[in-house]
Amino acid sequence: MAGEFRHYLFPHDHPRLAGVRGMDPYAYREHARTPGTFTGGLVEGWTPLYLAPFRGVTEDGTLREGLHPLTPAGPGEEAPVAAMVAAAEALLGLLTPEDRARVCFPVDAPEWQTWANPEFMQFDTGLRLEFQPPEVREAALSLVRASLSPEGAGLVHAAMLVNGFLGDVVDLPTVLGDWSYNVAVYGTPDLRAPWGWQLYGHHCAVNVLVVEGRMVVSPVFVGAEPDEIDEGPHAGVADLFADRIEAGLAVMAALTGEQRAVATVYAQVVDPAMPPGRVHPGDERHLAGAFQDNRVIPVEGVRLSEVSAEARARVLDVVATFVRLLPEGPRAARMREVEAHLDETWFSWIGGHAPGDVFYYRVQSPVVIAELDHHCGVFLDYDTPKPFHVHTVLRTPHGNDYGRAWVREWQSRHA
Repeated sequence: MAGEFRHYLFPHDHPRLAGVRGMDPYAYREHARTPGTFTGGLVEGWTPLYLAPFRGVTEDGTLREGLHPLTPAGPGEEAPVAAMVAAAEALLGLLTPEDRARVCFPVDAPEWQTWANPEFMQFDTGLRLEFQPPEVREAALSLVRASLSPEGAGLVHAAMLVNGFLGDVVDLPTVLGDWSYNVAVYGTPDLRAPWGWQLYGHHCAVNVLVVEGRMVVSPVFVGAEPDEIDEGPHAGVADLFADRIEAGLAVMAALTGEQRAVATVYAQVVDPAMPPGRVHPGDERHLAGAFQDNRVIPVEGVRLSEVSAEARARVLDVVATFVRLLPEGPRAARMREVEAHLDETWFSWIGGHAPGDVFYYRVQSPVVIAELDHHCGVFLDYDTPKPFHVHTVLRTPHGNDYGRAWVREWQSRHA
């Protein structure tokens, strides 16, 4: 329901807001680390995972070799590398030598793994866009647009705008802004050699790598609280994840009653049957988010080899809504990769599946994880998940997040 979030506004002087109002990102970062606080607990839990040597997400702890060969891009499936190189060089050309050194990292640098989706900064990787002049901000956004599909770039920018809108609604513009995001470049922009970029901040984190015309866009986190802008210059931005929500519900509708029961791991989003820790204080039900680069995520739910062709097609529709971020050619290659492993793909669900219900779902195979989760309030006042607070996550399991498997293969060929 449009505008529903306005029923859940904190009073302006509520400690949740007043306690951080006026802090800049660096002061807020230190505040967020305070032991015993909600954010301090998140930091404490994530800290042991920081910068762990990268292996990749798996379903059982064992990496499968050969899943991600660096083969030539098929005809018409090449990434828009020339446009990306031009956009990256334009961005770098605007920077001082000091800022250029700050924004650039080796292509296989561990700093790739420092992205996070909370509003408080854990790593200040690259350049913080809110402290850059307008031309640098716009150049960073131009790099996003040169790399992703129009729909993908639009979703990323919409998430950023919603973040700024939330900051206006709760009067925390120095904590939640349109440009409260870091950008970094990995490797040297090149038509063939591997390189990429990263943008991350509250409710939006995108990692892109290209090599030999191939493209990886993962990990990706896109979320929103609320999922609309109902006033101001960007009024009308709304329903950022309607396609992903509708596609998930369509899968459940395509399953038989028995299959829905198998797919439904828990009947409620906060279920008494859940073991301790199944609902994380920050990530809630989703499992493949920030700092989870090496997580073991066992498959669960219903296996697609056991369902109808209609249900399998609906699961592919779900994946298509996530990989819509990619340009048309790389998107086709990605979908073909997913289809090749369809019999090894699982679909799981938590919560109800009627219109308006809140829920979690996950599509998981050896080559993709796609998650959607409805969340509790953070800067709005509700302690049960609502339809207008959404998190989504996209991963490439078995070692090709950040294009890492391709980078290693390219480096071995050119050693």
